[in-house]
Amino acid sequence: MKQSPLSKYLYLSIAAAIVTIVLKFYAYHVTGSMGFLSDALESFVNLFAALFALLMLHISQKPADEGHLYGHSKAEYFSSAAEGALILLAAFSIIRTAIPRLTEPVSLEHINTGLLFSLLASVVNLVVGLTLISKGKKRKSLVLEADGRHLMTDVWTSVGVIAGIIVVKLTGWLIIDPIIAILVALNIIFTGYKLISRSASGLMDATIPAEDLERVTLYLDSLKEDEIEYHSLLTRMAGQRKFISMHLLVPGEWSVKQGHDWADQIEETIIGLFDEPVTVSTHIEPIDDPASMEDIGIDRTMLRQNP
Repeated sequence: MKQSPLSKYLYLSIAAAIVTIVLKFYAYHVTGSMGFLSDALESFVNLFAALFALLMLHISQKPADEGHLYGHSKAEYFSSAAEGALILLAAFSIIRTAIPRLTEPVSLEHINTGLLFSLLASVVNLVVGLTLISKGKKRKSLVLEADGRHLMTDVWTSVGVIAGIIVVKLTGWLIIDPIIAILVALNIIFTGYKLISRSASGLMDATIPAEDLERVTLYLDSLKEDEIEYHSLLTRMAGQRKFISMHLLVPGEWSVKQGHDWADQIEETIIGLFDEPVTVSTHIEPIDDPASMEDIGIDRTMLRQNP
């Protein structure tokens, strides 16, 4: 299978994780800071998350097959959920390692060197994280966006740790080191929760974004001029792909071919409204048949009263 054009960004993320691991562990090695150690541990999570995201992206790009007729695009949600879980794991690990330092503070050494290497690691994560978020939004890829946001949480972790170490350097208050680490960890927990919540929503067939739905309905409403109405509009997201289905109500005297031609035109127009993959399904009904006016949801069985 041809490699996804999005893969190169995840390779960039993997490279960034390796570089930051080296930089942050050196910062911890020379200073003995618990904050730097926690920051370094999170970079290992970043590396694993990027590798997992690359695997899920590869799976999500596979074409439909006999066992998966709607494709594999939902694999992206597993990646996002896994990254959210890893973010939570990193946050709780930070808290666990920082708490003992609250009661037994440890003096720090070579602070300036540690700050320099931590700052370099933060710049690497910042550049790569913003790149992944930008490309993820542009390509409608939850995998890239989630990995980018994961890196941005790492940046905030580093910023908090660096700030804490600077305060320690200026005041000599060693307890600031673990306190800052715990506060940053709490912020990371919130980010992890949002990623997991977003993935759960996607796995439960959430509707397309409101602005996208409005774009579709505005076009469908304009068809009234051509004697075409609609109902039973259903939408859902599966990774990058949008699924949209509806019933088209057309004049009963139209031929099957005329109705089919209009349906094809409508489907192609809706697909053209989006840059990402879209699957559109339509069902033709005669507008003058009372039974056609019954709105049908996900279940196609209609309950009718016996005459």
